Amino acid sequence: MSTDADEQAGDDRQKYEFKKVIEELQEFEGSGTQLVTIYIPDDKQISSVVEHVIQEHSEASNIKSKQTRTNVQDALTSIKDRLRYYDTYPPENGIVIFSGAVDSGGGQTEMVTRVLESPSEPIQSFRYHCDSDFLTEPLENMLLDKGLFGLIVLDRREANVGWLKGKRVEPVKSASSLVPGKQRKGGQSAQRFARLRLEAIDNFYQEIAEMADEMMVPKRHELDGILIGGPSPTKDEFVDGDYLHHELQDMVLGKFDVAYTDESGLHDLVDAASDVLADQEVVKDKKQMEEFFENLHDGDEATYGFEPTRRNLVMGSVDRLLISEDLRQDVVVYDCDGTEEYELVDRRHETPTHECDDGATADVVEREDAIDHLIEIAQQRGTEVKFISSDFEKGEQLYNAFGGIAGILRYSTGV
Repeated sequence: MSTDADEQAGDDRQKYEFKKVIEELQEFEGSGTQLVTIYIPDDKQISSVVEHVIQEHSEASNIKSKQTRTNVQDALTSIKDRLRYYDTYPPENGIVIFSGAVDSGGGQTEMVTRVLESPSEPIQSFRYHCDSDFLTEPLENMLLDKGLFGLIVLDRREANVGWLKGKRVEPVKSASSLVPGKQRKGGQSAQRFARLRLEAIDNFYQEIAEMADEMMVPKRHELDGILIGGPSPTKDEFVDGDYLHHELQDMVLGKFDVAYTDESGLHDLVDAASDVLADQEVVKDKKQMEEFFENLHDGDEATYGFEPTRRNLVMGSVDRLLISEDLRQDVVVYDCDGTEEYELVDRRHETPTHECDDGATADVVEREDAIDHLIEIAQQRGTEVKFISSDFEKGEQLYNAFGGIAGILRYSTGV
């Protein structure tokens, strides 16, 4: 793989691991307000944080419930112990520490402590939180897809505006026009009819601009650009007429021919602007899936499902491994008289028993995250790994119809 591809694969893997820890934290529950979360930005001195933790530990002595008091103080002690591993300041981007006694079933609890370093964005401010759940929302927001584009599709009958947020197209507002057709009604002169029609068109363009301005001007400092679609000459008249707020006008990346101007037209606009959005993940994911389906329908250079894809990976025949971002399964490896057999199981379920061909119960060799298992093989074989969103039709098909795992092959293997 190229250096850029290596970096992207590393970023995707880090993002996946980060998301996996967040999902684990979200499943933990505490009895009462005894799960402690501390967000520490990189400019916050560790000594200051330790002082805060000591103060909270002292104040926790006032908690009436003995069990809750003990659990909170134990969590704070664990956090203080973890802070000893850091010098004056936390690492770049800051850290988040989670600690508390969580429900382990059967009326029992166990103490868990997790330390997360922010992978990409800095922690914005110091925050201490104590509740029955760990506070993960700020970290979840960091995982939201990057890139924000304003979308406008219009003709002289209707218009729709929305957002492209990372990979997601979100319709927001729509409008219908009162522009009369080209045929004038009886009693009107051609000149007067034409003037009234132009006025109606101008009024509709102003309505669309107001709709877009209201939605996009407050977000103008976050916008990566604006895309405008529709038939000619409508979109040209709208853009060239400077109807938009001047700051938005300067952010228009292009005008694109789009046949439909309802909500589906917003999706068509994203497709039509694929060259402009070449660096956006939605287009990259779509291209990967389109190539996969082409290879699947027109040749043998595609594979899908865990076991066939894994066998092709081991053979070194997979050029790109496609994994759904929604895949949450483990792979269990069994030993059947010296032969390894594999089975996918839901991450939340216990390891099932496995029967070998001779009827004997197989021994469990190991159980690990299915994605980790496949990526390890891919890295050994020089295979590129692509995480695919399910926020578009073919990405959803990868998850629902193909088990969330597929591959584009270097050559046909018949496997």
